[in-house]
Amino acid sequence: ERHVMNRLAIFGGTSIRNKPFPAWPVFDQTEEDALLGVLRSGKWWRYAYSEAPDQVGSPQSKVAEFQEAFAHHQGAKYGIACANGTAALEVSLKALGVGPGDEVIVPPYTFVATATAVLMVNAIPIFADIDYETFALQPSSLEGAITSRTKAVIPVHFAGQAADLRAILDIAERHHLLVIEDAAHGHGGAWNGRGLGSIGHAGTFSFQASKNMTAGEGGLIITSDEACAALCESYTSLGRKSGAPWYEHYRLGWNYRMTEFQAAILLQQLKRLEAQNSKRRVNAAYLTGQLSQLPGIQTMRVPDYATRNSYHLYMFRLNEREFGVSRVNFLDALQKEGVPCSGGYAHPLYRNPLFLNRDFYNHDCPLTCGHYDGNVDYSTFEALCPNAERACREAVWLEHRQLLAEQEDMDDIVRAISKIYECRNEFSGNSGPVSP
Repeated sequence: ERHVMNRLAIFGGTSIRNKPFPAWPVFDQTEEDALLGVLRSGKWWRYAYSEAPDQVGSPQSKVAEFQEAFAHHQGAKYGIACANGTAALEVSLKALGVGPGDEVIVPPYTFVATATAVLMVNAIPIFADIDYETFALQPSSLEGAITSRTKAVIPVHFAGQAADLRAILDIAERHHLLVIEDAAHGHGGAWNGRGLGSIGHAGTFSFQASKNMTAGEGGLIITSDEACAALCESYTSLGRKSGAPWYEHYRLGWNYRMTEFQAAILLQQLKRLEAQNSKRRVNAAYLTGQLSQLPGIQTMRVPDYATRNSYHLYMFRLNEREFGVSRVNFLDALQKEGVPCSGGYAHPLYRNPLFLNRDFYNHDCPLTCGHYDGNVDYSTFEALCPNAERACREAVWLEHRQLLAEQEDMDDIVRAISKIYECRNEFSGNSGPVSP
């Protein structure tokens, strides 16, 4: 029996865990009541309220209520809800005047929407490397990527931890760049005590199914610029203008509206966000303290300016040579021990066929449409972004829902990783070579 317990589960031993981590999403009767309230009201769509906005006893739109509540929570004056986080990025770029011929600097270690949103407004994404210890945009690489065509930068608060905004904002100010914070992971997060998304010219959030707050889908833009907010509102609703006739359209816009059902759910999700994030931070700190003692496990740096980390992901890096197990085998073994995990992105964004083949629009727009006089070869970014390349080889991701468990569950994670290390010789003859 002891022999079976000491063997890795992947080779027939007994796994460390046989119980699940907390499920996601978290919901209860409050979400159910909120949805039924919208259903029974017959007001399923925000703009139905515009028919009689001043009518006595008319209920407030849930979308309007959520926009205001979330913007206030993050420290911004205005919130504009939309269909998803990708839409939020597109609309923000458009509202701030980014368009054909403009370059926008983005990190390559992020979800593809950070870069494709730039393409969707006919601008050109340029990749700058990440910091190896935080996986956020590296300020020195950002500055090195700036050209006369650079219009904006999109720092990503990856995994819920603030990017180095002081350095990024200083660079942006010197070069007269717009700053759009991609806070798709940053619900409730803060930089030097200020809510993520509220610091740059605009900030964007996602409420997709995996996020720390979710309605299945949804997005939101926050800003303290009144003119930007008005344009964002117009672009999300087919170019309409507040106070103008319904069938009067002032600019080319999208149909990117959020429904009342989504907003009703998100209002309830917001109420439990701080308590959930607080628990995530406690468990993340405990994990870091334990895992940092293990050979080959490199925990991520948490800078002083990251005053509230929402821990959408808990990440660490695996030094294969020091640990003695390849990452592929490590991930398989950890899963078999009952700990869900992944390696994250297989490669940086610029190595996707989308960019290598420049399969954007007909005739290679926006790179050859007459507005742009630069020359971009996305195959060259591999040499310019060594940290992003390394992150894709070494990262291990744990989901934020796992951090909603108890300390004994964190101990299981530590025991599972320790077991893999202690039994690493079991992989002899069963694994490929460990990367140098």
